[in-house]
Amino acid sequence: MHVTHADFSAASAVVPSSRLDAFVAANRFDKPTLVLDIDRVEAQYHALAAGLSSADIHYAVKANPARQIIERLVALGSHFDAASRGEIELCLSLGADPAHISFGNTVKRASDIAFAHQAGIDIFAADAEEELEKIAENAPGAQVYIRLIVDASGADWPLTRKFGTSRDKAVRLMNMARDLGLAPVGVSFHVGSQTRKPEMWADTLDQVAAIWAEALDAGHDLSLVNIGGGFPAFYGDEIAHPTDYAAKVMEMVRARFGDTPRVMAEPGRGLVAEAGVIAAEVLLVSRKSDDDLCRWVFLDIGKFSGLAETIDEAIRYQFTTDRDHEDTGPCILAGPSCDSADVLYEKRPVALPVGLKSGDRIVIRNCGAYTSSYSSVGFNGFPPLDVIVI
Repeated sequence: MHVTHADFSAASAVVPSSRLDAFVAANRFDKPTLVLDIDRVEAQYHALAAGLSSADIHYAVKANPARQIIERLVALGSHFDAASRGEIELCLSLGADPAHISFGNTVKRASDIAFAHQAGIDIFAADAEEELEKIAENAPGAQVYIRLIVDASGADWPLTRKFGTSRDKAVRLMNMARDLGLAPVGVSFHVGSQTRKPEMWADTLDQVAAIWAEALDAGHDLSLVNIGGGFPAFYGDEIAHPTDYAAKVMEMVRARFGDTPRVMAEPGRGLVAEAGVIAAEVLLVSRKSDDDLCRWVFLDIGKFSGLAETIDEAIRYQFTTDRDHEDTGPCILAGPSCDSADVLYEKRPVALPVGLKSGDRIVIRNCGAYTSSYSSVGFNGFPPLDVIVI
């Protein structure tokens, strides 16, 4: 078996996802390590593609920029959603067609817009007047889609304020784009990360459809609906099979937008989360007082070394240990850094074996998304999350 590490310098042999646990069990790790199975990414891609039908999958590179993931998705014909010049350069270096890359960040450096346009990328997101001016100056004639603010959908990680424009400004921005010589082709939105049920999309799609209708009435010939991400991964709560989930979403999209020529979907978590596990270690188990109901369990990985999505306890990771045959008790989980914010789960304690102690291995399930990309380069001197592809 060939194994590559976090520099992602070469493609590696791969094994079925069912052997992730066997690989972790057979090896020791001297620091927190994300183990990825690229075959599982491919299987998830096919499952989503089957449900999304004619929609183009634009993988959200920010979820996990591992070179092997990008290489495999390029080979499968995937498109890509890039948030930065660095992500664009990564995709292009691994063979992605620039026509298959969307520059989806609504806050871009002018020189990066120019770079992308010169590289052959012709579609950009925008949600403000200045952004349209930058695109017009640095990517004249480019296609643009307007990112919309939508109300919270009930997603585990809502994305409602930082990006997007309100309904009353959307058509004005399209008008401005047209006046600047750009081609306003459609709209985008994000229903919220980890939207566990497809039915949660309904209200959001209604909001977007109303703006779409206003734009058509204003004379815009729209052809693109970018439905963003939100496709869920399994973190303990039941979710639909990815094909069934995607098919239901597309059914709702078609009911509201008809036979729109282009639908873009930007799965990130839903594509790669279940393809990875993190092998970690218990550093300390303690109680703050003799009558404390919860043990404190400190791990060698925390918010600053890959588990940033535990902020507000939004994403609830699942844990396994070699002591899972024992009785369990409630635990507050924390990371190793000298920062009081580095507490993972306290509002809702985690049930862990009563015999858990320092030195025990703990495996964190379905960690393929937003872990290696969130890991700091060395906060408190702790090393960044290592990555192995098997």
